[in-house]
Amino acid sequence: MSKATTTDRQSPGPHVADSHDVIRVHGARENNLKDVSIEIPKRRLTVFTGVSGSGKSSLVFDTIAAESQRLINETYSAFLQGFMPNLARPEVDVLDGLTTAITVDQQRMGSDPRSTVGTATDANAMLRILFSRLGTPHIGPPGAFSFNVASVSASGGITVDRGTDKTKTQKVTFSRTGGMCTHCEGRGKVSDIDLTQLFDDSKSLSEDPFTIPTYTGDGWVVRVIAESGFFDKEKPIRKYTKKERHDFLYREPTKVKINGVNLTYEGLIPKIQKTFLAKDRESMQPHIRAFVDRAVTFTECPECDGTRLSELVRSSRIGKVNIADACAMEIRDLAEWARGIDDPSVAPLLAKLRHTLDSFVEIGLGYLSLDRASGTLSGGEAQRTKMIRHLGSSLTDVTYVFDEPTIGLHPHDIQRMNNLLLRLRDKGNTVLVVEHKPETIAIADHVVDLGPGAGTAGGTVCFEGTLEGLRKSDTVTGRHLGDRAALKETVRKPTGTLAIRGATANNLQNVDVDIPLGVLTVVTGVAGSGKSSLVHGSLSRQAGAEDVVSIDQTAIRGSRRSNPATYTGLADPIRKAFAKANAVKPALFSANSEGACPTCNGAGVIYTDLAIMQSVATPCEVCEGRRFEASVLEYHFGGRDISEVLAMSVNEAEKFFGAGEARTPAAHRIIERMADVGLGYLTLGQPLTTLSGGERQRLKLATHMGDKGGVYVLDEPTTGLHLADVEQLLGLLDRLVDAGKSVIVIEHHQAVMAHADWIIDLGPGAGHDGGRIVFEGTPAELVKARSTLTGEHLAAYVGASEQPLRVG
Repeated sequence: MSKATTTDRQSPGPHVADSHDVIRVHGARENNLKDVSIEIPKRRLTVFTGVSGSGKSSLVFDTIAAESQRLINETYSAFLQGFMPNLARPEVDVLDGLTTAITVDQQRMGSDPRSTVGTATDANAMLRILFSRLGTPHIGPPGAFSFNVASVSASGGITVDRGTDKTKTQKVTFSRTGGMCTHCEGRGKVSDIDLTQLFDDSKSLSEDPFTIPTYTGDGWVVRVIAESGFFDKEKPIRKYTKKERHDFLYREPTKVKINGVNLTYEGLIPKIQKTFLAKDRESMQPHIRAFVDRAVTFTECPECDGTRLSELVRSSRIGKVNIADACAMEIRDLAEWARGIDDPSVAPLLAKLRHTLDSFVEIGLGYLSLDRASGTLSGGEAQRTKMIRHLGSSLTDVTYVFDEPTIGLHPHDIQRMNNLLLRLRDKGNTVLVVEHKPETIAIADHVVDLGPGAGTAGGTVCFEGTLEGLRKSDTVTGRHLGDRAALKETVRKPTGTLAIRGATANNLQNVDVDIPLGVLTVVTGVAGSGKSSLVHGSLSRQAGAEDVVSIDQTAIRGSRRSNPATYTGLADPIRKAFAKANAVKPALFSANSEGACPTCNGAGVIYTDLAIMQSVATPCEVCEGRRFEASVLEYHFGGRDISEVLAMSVNEAEKFFGAGEARTPAAHRIIERMADVGLGYLTLGQPLTTLSGGERQRLKLATHMGDKGGVYVLDEPTTGLHLADVEQLLGLLDRLVDAGKSVIVIEHHQAVMAHADWIIDLGPGAGHDGGRIVFEGTPAELVKARSTLTGEHLAAYVGASEQPLRVG
């Protein structure tokens, strides 16, 4: 028997492959980055911090993660690349040592009514297979259990060509069993339209009876109705015959000829359903959204009881549970149910399903149900849901990129998130985290602090190194890392109360609570405890929607043509001021209307599509990137043309429109609100697509501050805010209360809790373990009692100081 022999020799030096242990970035200039050069250690947890708008996302997401994704896309064939987004190479000189990047960002999950937690995580797909194999009675394949699949049957004749011979026509029958409820079409809700909000039936078509946005008297939509030939234009709508009323409201699409032009007439109700109700509510313009909220009510489908599934699907059960029951369970309960199924024929499927469900519980989302609409998840819940598929993955040497993973988390839950980040790192992955919370910065192996300021005042690396080094550094983050807000010595006295009685929305358990008015009230509790259900689900109905200004976490939407001036409504008074000063039309001063440069159509750049290659954007040579026609720039207001005004920062514009010949009170009020929320460095014409998450959140806050209402409801306003910015936010909330407003804040940040006049704590847990009021009182009383998780964490945050409390 032969045996391999070894010879003694000197051990070789380190392998060259082991030398690539850093991600090297040199000369990064994306957005506001100023030739940033940095080395990021691989297989370590690196936290990027700095004030909102300092360039964190530009470096981590728009440079490192974007280039990784672009390089991976380039490995596919040109044919496949044609179906992928064309990604531009970031503005950077050198990017070395990149690995495959998996991005887990704050973007809300799709808010399509047919998208649920189950469909977004593939848990529903596994349940459908399970029920198709084990459900009794057996009703069909997995598609038969899907609320997105309709039942279809068809029959007819077909002729098949085979070479030179033709077979005879054969009769073919096709059928497919789907699980969709036919009444609500798988949405779970049906819409009811209030006709009184659509038109005034005492008027005729010639009297402009419609109260629907875009349905104006001289518009084509109304002309098609009035000149279709189906109605007497002078006859009041309320006097229509039964047939006329049916044609007016429900007629199927019909070809009509108006002034020699072939057009299509359609009944009012189906037309509204197609043009308004088929869209995502959050993507609608504000006036369209207001109309839909006013005219349309959504109620649970009476046929399927909101389950979205047909009666046939609901008849198939495993034991006593059908798929609708399974999807309605809290995920932690569903995981227990799945563990009770023991059938060797589906063992691999059950193992995968149990792992997915257990991952939900592990990540703190066990209180959700699979039938929860994905569009209703908060930013933090959506981000954690995206993490599900990565937990337990066998991949290593991957770069995971997270954007503020602690958003929406109670201090009690942050430790759990930290453990997950550390687990990903310990498996040999590189973890990059953009974060503001000190609790997460504390677990970093490496810290990169960008700044020193925001916008043009940022974009440089102020510090990189260890946590201890950051504490000793003189950066904004280093100075504020140990900040602890003290409990208020004096709390305001309420001017009244808002009574909520018997609240049962979602997991609320018949809650009775009195919310004080005229003070700063913070509603807190662990994620899933019922905070949003109480405030958004019950408060608006109790207070009257017209008196409540609600500012939620929904990200503001906007194209590259949108900017702070257009989003806040500032553009209107500016255009009117220019028009009045020069005796011309306001539309001339819009880059999206008559004043646009004809060459670039007001975009300021020319885009050249190169198919599978990245599109090339070059500044317009005619307007030199100023977006306006040359003749428009000859008009001046206060010595500036419109392009120069849009190039001003908010701070510059505040002075410009506040005094002198350019004084414009309407514009100045909006600009003051933008400055109040800490956006003084933004330029008025900066595209919204270049703003960070924190900047967008504050821009939204500035916009709603102008709304009229006595009660302001803010949903986690500290989202995306640096420690240094929280103090400014607290000052803004104080000014609102001092102006006579009632401010109610859903928040986890201890600094906001400590600053409150009154705290309402929900819990004690999440889902069916929550939904109860576990504390009501002042922050000092909560700290003294320490009877809840929130009380314990707040006491630790403020150092358990027991200050004397004065009410006045």
